[in-house]
Amino acid sequence: MKRTDFTEGPVFMPLLRFMIPVMLSLFLQVLYGAVDLLVVGIFSDAANVAATGFGGQVMQLITTVITDLALGTTVVLGSLLGRRRIRLAGKTIGTTVSAFTILALGLTVLFYFLAPPVCRALQVPGEAFSEAVSYIRICAAGLVFIVGYNVLGGIFRGTGNSLMPLFTVIVAAICNVFGDLLLVGYFEMGASGAAWATIGSQGISVLLSVLMIRHSGMPVEIHPSDFKVDRALVYKMLSVGIPVAIQDVLVGISFLWIMGLVNGLGVDASAGIGIGEKLCGFIMLVPLSFLQSMSAFVAQNYGARRMDRAFLALKYGIATSLAFGLVLAYISFFHGDFLAGFFTSDPPVREAAFEYLKAYGLDTLLTSFLFCFFGFYNGCEKTKFVMAQGMIGALFFRMPLSWLFSRLEPVTVFQIGLANPLSSIFQVSICTIYLFLMKRKLEERE
Repeated sequence: MKRTDFTEGPVFMPLLRFMIPVMLSLFLQVLYGAVDLLVVGIFSDAANVAATGFGGQVMQLITTVITDLALGTTVVLGSLLGRRRIRLAGKTIGTTVSAFTILALGLTVLFYFLAPPVCRALQVPGEAFSEAVSYIRICAAGLVFIVGYNVLGGIFRGTGNSLMPLFTVIVAAICNVFGDLLLVGYFEMGASGAAWATIGSQGISVLLSVLMIRHSGMPVEIHPSDFKVDRALVYKMLSVGIPVAIQDVLVGISFLWIMGLVNGLGVDASAGIGIGEKLCGFIMLVPLSFLQSMSAFVAQNYGARRMDRAFLALKYGIATSLAFGLVLAYISFFHGDFLAGFFTSDPPVREAAFEYLKAYGLDTLLTSFLFCFFGFYNGCEKTKFVMAQGMIGALFFRMPLSWLFSRLEPVTVFQIGLANPLSSIFQVSICTIYLFLMKRKLEERE
């Protein structure tokens, strides 16, 4: 298995070729939750739809944390490979696998007991409460697979390989569809059946990844003695990953906060925002793909001191994301009811989802800039800045504004959702200012 060198040659096409498999992988991951919600919506009632939407959002938050921590491995690996430190890269992979295995076991126990209080705190409607708790607990039992898939993906992307995660997730997505149809459709297990199908399919993807590694090997040298927790390497990876994870946890909590406010409007609104969030996962695919792929691309060039290539990658990423963002913003704002119709035929639920998508459509334009900035700064190991601006956006804009809008009569899902683009306006402004300061500092050094 060969590694990809991003430090030489053209910028746009290698970045695009790396990004497309990342986008397809993310698409299939989003499809997990979407298929769960779609099948539950067909074969179950609104309470199960609300439970699946809420439980899926909680698990998405956990998965995001794991992905962010694994980003530390992606960036450190990319930087080491950019500096041609091949042997240390192998030790980094061994440490990553060992440390995340311990983390997965701890999270399994933690979220088994946290499921009921989390659902109570976020006002899950009584009709959906027990199923939401079951969904979270079942997924918690399979966290070792969820963690394994995302960590292996971070390792592969760090070596410049985005095709391997794509292949394994294709297989897992197919298994998830059949699992949903069997457990939710045939056995009528509702939200719980969707959860079992999800962790089963991700377990298959992890097994397949391990088998392929044993067959093809890795592009760096790894010894059995590398599979231990090296404190120095863990510290290096966590110094990159933890700030991003903290930022995304706060962002995720702020979105759960919004869901909690909407939950207070009733089960139809709760089910509607669950559908809206799943659709937003598809709408955000391009900027999210550039976030992950740019982190790996920039990391290699940052390690090789080729910042000219890193800045050029940022420019290409923003331009491409914005082109897609304009189209998706139009569809979300004017035809969101059509998109929601794929998941439900219930008019009140469909209308609530449409209202949320109107607000998110405005945010789509802003995230075209924002996520590319995140990927660039992560690749440059400026994750503390990413954390700081994300914390301010979540704690001082998104959460208080959504609470304020929920107190304005008559309350609508749209006005609560407006807190998202207003927060993004602030974050894009801060990221732009920081970019100019970073460029000026580099010019002064030269």
